[in-house]
Amino acid sequence: MGKPQTGISGKVTAATLLVALGIIYGDIGTSPLYVLKAIVGERPITELLVYGGISCVFWTITFQTTFKYIYLTLQADNNGEGGIFSLYALVRRYGKFLIIPTMLGASTLLADGIITPPISVSSAVEGLTNIKGMEHIPTVPIVIFILSALFFFQRFGTHKVGSTFGPAMLVWFTMLSTLGTIQIAQHPSILKAFNPMYAFRFLAQYPGGFILLGGVFLATTGAEALYSDLGHCGRKNIRITWIMVKTCLMINYMGQAAWIMNLGEGATLSGRNPFFEIMPHWFLIVGIGIATMAAIIASQAMISGSYTLVNEAMNLNFWPRVAVRQPSEVKGQIYIPSVNLMLWLGCVLMVLYFRNSSNMEAAYGLAITITMMVTTYLLTFFLLFRLKWNRFLVFALMLLFASIEITFFIANAHKFPEGGYITIFISAAYIFIMYSVYSGRKISNRFTKFVDLGRYASDITALSNDLEIPKTSTHLIYLTKANHRHEIEEKIIKSIFAKKPKRADVYWFLHIHRTTAPYTLSYDVSELVDDKVIKVTINIGFRIQPRTELYFKKIVQELINNKGLNLHVRPDGSTKYNSEPDFKFVVIEKFLSVENEFTLADGMLLNTYFMLKRFSLSDERAFGLDKSDVLIEEVPLVYQPVTKVDLKREGLETPVPNGN
Repeated sequence: MGKPQTGISGKVTAATLLVALGIIYGDIGTSPLYVLKAIVGERPITELLVYGGISCVFWTITFQTTFKYIYLTLQADNNGEGGIFSLYALVRRYGKFLIIPTMLGASTLLADGIITPPISVSSAVEGLTNIKGMEHIPTVPIVIFILSALFFFQRFGTHKVGSTFGPAMLVWFTMLSTLGTIQIAQHPSILKAFNPMYAFRFLAQYPGGFILLGGVFLATTGAEALYSDLGHCGRKNIRITWIMVKTCLMINYMGQAAWIMNLGEGATLSGRNPFFEIMPHWFLIVGIGIATMAAIIASQAMISGSYTLVNEAMNLNFWPRVAVRQPSEVKGQIYIPSVNLMLWLGCVLMVLYFRNSSNMEAAYGLAITITMMVTTYLLTFFLLFRLKWNRFLVFALMLLFASIEITFFIANAHKFPEGGYITIFISAAYIFIMYSVYSGRKISNRFTKFVDLGRYASDITALSNDLEIPKTSTHLIYLTKANHRHEIEEKIIKSIFAKKPKRADVYWFLHIHRTTAPYTLSYDVSELVDDKVIKVTINIGFRIQPRTELYFKKIVQELINNKGLNLHVRPDGSTKYNSEPDFKFVVIEKFLSVENEFTLADGMLLNTYFMLKRFSLSDERAFGLDKSDVLIEEVPLVYQPVTKVDLKREGLETPVPNGN
């Protein structure tokens, strides 16, 4: 079927490094806009606060971003792809209880995608208030306009403007390091903050230092998104560019800290953002423009990441089927209208609710700590069973990361009543959707009975040759979930031999097999009865949106051309009036029978699952089938049948027994 393009993951050139700079570091690269402001706030400036806070930032980035993500997690490479679902696909065979943590991590990462664009764009736009005469300009309408325009243009794809992301981020990081260097030169003693003793003293001695870790954590929130974008750039490009990115980030953080120290002991920021204060006044408009551009790029990375995450969840049966479009031929670039609308509404409501970036800091960070803890948990299985590292070393590393992340989670917990509850509630809604879809599909599959297809081969052949039965189609194709060559669902057999039997010249049973590799696209053919009963399995990677009808017709054409089957000597149903072959796909859908009597939990799950199915894509659209070629049949799902019915016949005192 053709091997998909593998992208740039194996190359390291100036161009690929520039692409990595534009795609990977939007979120973590814009952290200097708000991290120091969040740590210092309106507290009186002291050496312990500033030196200790910046020391915590450096060692957090070193342990979490550099060591855990850049060195360790990027090794969890699923055929070049990264992200929490790719990691889960690598390790799911090694543990029975990995599914719920994975859903939890993905849900909190999706929730983070609703807060990252507002806080990044708001932080940049609020720089306008530093310009003389614009101190009281309303920033909320500007932020909403920028975000709305960004979401509107998603439908056209980002491939045209995406080529500018790399150079734009290079300008951004150059600006960060230049501004930071100027300030460090005026207060070089700030470099002493690299000493971890300042971080230790900050946590041990500064009043409320532990709580301020919530602000410190904002410096590493983009690490999870960095891993999710592995497939766009490749491990080598990320690791090489990270050296420059980390250097530029730390120079800017140090520069901001140096400026704060120059205010003097006991002074306060008085609402000022040190990021914009270290800019020369003549450079402010240009600097704000560059910062806004970087914030838009960061937002774009989170939006694209959310599309990818939902697409993976859908293909792993964790999300309702929704429309997915590919606005360009660029590998992996997709557009999901329903997700775009959901994110836009979420971002706009965040801006309207919090009004400014300082308030948004209260909601930011709490959800993503949960994602990081889940990644640590899954990474344990990867290092133990895939890389086969020494278990004592693995447990020591995981204990280190778990200690750091649990500490950050506890420090961020105070944000819950201040706004953190919003992202947690959003995460809860996402995980409820994922769990309902997963459990509902699992229950539905549990009530799917498989039979031996070979037992019915002679009856199918007899039906096919019975000219007294009207022909349904020349080629009749059933979509089946049966993994084994010889098996088929009982409901398919009942459909073929219904009161009005379905006669066809050739019966095809088509199985879509979702692989744990992201971009697999291959097929296998088994002929159970010569040119009469044929089983086809199409292997599709979890990042590919299926086009089943297109694949099937291509497979049939290849079989005819290669004379693998004798289809080339048989009529295909085409006529002199229409040259198209005569195909009919049969899709059998379940609906929830009224004969069920549920427990509260089962009723909630199944009713949610079937409700979501009603609002989601139909099977024919989800599998890429042309509506005109599809026959839909519905069968009831009886999960917990009603067992007792007190039905009385009038005139009799005793109830009629069940079944009479």
